[in-house]
Amino acid sequence: MTEPVVRIPDAKVALSTASVYPESTATAFEIAARLGYDGVEVMVWTDPVSQDVEALRRLSDYHGVPVLAVHAPCLLITQRVWSTDPWVKLQRARNAAEKLGASTVVVHPPFRWQRSYAREFVRGVWRMAGETDVRFAVENMYPWRYRDREMLAYAPDWDPTNDDYRHFTVDLSHTATARNDALAMVERMGDRLAHVHLADGNGSAKDEHLVPGRGSQPCAEVLERLAATGFDGHVVVEVNTRRAMSAAEREADLAEALAFTRLHLASPSRVPGS
Repeated sequence: MTEPVVRIPDAKVALSTASVYPESTATAFEIAARLGYDGVEVMVWTDPVSQDVEALRRLSDYHGVPVLAVHAPCLLITQRVWSTDPWVKLQRARNAAEKLGASTVVVHPPFRWQRSYAREFVRGVWRMAGETDVRFAVENMYPWRYRDREMLAYAPDWDPTNDDYRHFTVDLSHTATARNDALAMVERMGDRLAHVHLADGNGSAKDEHLVPGRGSQPCAEVLERLAATGFDGHVVVEVNTRRAMSAAEREADLAEALAFTRLHLASPSRVPGS
């Protein structure tokens, strides 16, 4: 019988700059280079360097680490970053991606109280996607929960597969928080799945972003399915290392996450007919 062969994965593995918080964007580039990540996803937030395209280009060139994706400023703490107008934020994210050679802009669905933005969101994202080669990949979120109460904080929906988008991002910490089936979501996204945020979770109401393998999500199974289907997007390690007691502990967590990702993306597959 022919022995299994290891399939060379098409996907690149990137480090989200959010994974080093509270350290800086610059530190993320340094760690990504040292650990051997294929690139970074820049989370645009209150760190001025994350908002400065020329500073990001210099970091990328210095460390030899490409920017593979830009995460548009969609968080509560970034409401004033790159304007208070959400469409301007997306335009600036696209411009940054184009200038940095990144293929993807990650965007969250609007908050429900952004009523005008939410009404136009699906049509607007399609329009913007038609103006560039950069992929706008809309990310799955989750209901907000407090004790026994649930609030639907996102519109049109926290689950983007309920609407029509050209590209999706699946986040496995968010599937944990939403308590939905990650593999089923990946299946629904189909060939429009362009981007993956890899992290783990245990179904807590808090968005945990654990190192993959430390929670209940099918992180290994998702990666193996991506490998088997020839996924050629980016897999981005987006984990929470805030509780790390030292820089060495943070780096060890990020090295473990990278090793886990590469292991399961290079899952064995048999030669046809063996």
